[in-house]
Amino acid sequence: MSPHQQFAEDLALYALNSLPGDERAALVKHLEGCAECRRELEQLRGDMALLALSTAGPAPPRRARERLMKAVAGEPKLQPAPRRAWWGIAGWNMAGWVTAAALALVAFGFWQQNENAKQLVSSMLRTSLEQQKRLQQAREVVDTLTATDAMRVTLVAAKTPPQPQGKAIYLRDRSRLIFLASNMPQLPPQKAYELWLIPTSGAPIPAGVFKPDAHGSAAVINPPLPPGIEAKAFAITVEPESGSATPTMPILMVGAGE
Repeated sequence: MSPHQQFAEDLALYALNSLPGDERAALVKHLEGCAECRRELEQLRGDMALLALSTAGPAPPRRARERLMKAVAGEPKLQPAPRRAWWGIAGWNMAGWVTAAALALVAFGFWQQNENAKQLVSSMLRTSLEQQKRLQQAREVVDTLTATDAMRVTLVAAKTPPQPQGKAIYLRDRSRLIFLASNMPQLPPQKAYELWLIPTSGAPIPAGVFKPDAHGSAAVINPPLPPGIEAKAFAITVEPESGSATPTMPILMVGAGE
């Protein structure tokens, strides 16, 4: 057997990190000057990686199995002692399974990290989109409150103090409406206040249902409204929680444009 053949037979054990110290040192020195053995070593390592990554599938790749079986068959048949023979065969088999399992765990770890990264990016994207949406809503509120061409209406109720009061700010050309209420009395169960836009012509238009908090405060922010409706006044009635298509009398509060 030539020296090159002898070292080539040890490559499989070296790839599995199972070659004893003296033989390992001799092989490392041989690899420094033997390009063929270095190529063979890289091929063995690549085949072992393919075998480990394929453990989740029905069978290992044919190329990986053939090369590994060839490496096993090429091991020295004669060993210095029975202990060396046991380690060369049984030990190699055990080391092979351990290495394959370790590589499979590494591959699974990379896969899990990739899935975690995807989930993190997806979560960050959803958060970013939600923040952009809220920022846009805040900008619209500020734009409506500060618009010089907005229609401003104060709604009051004919009651003793603390008097219920509401303030409507309406931008007709952008169909935006902000309504703020204070000192609103609490309502019976399954009832709510409903805001109405009274147009210059036609029937009242529902402009949002609301319930006051414990302090009697409430708000309606940009309810869905038909575009370009010219408002004559705003009014409030008591309706079912789901709202009504037409106002239920009596009208509790009403206010016309300033």
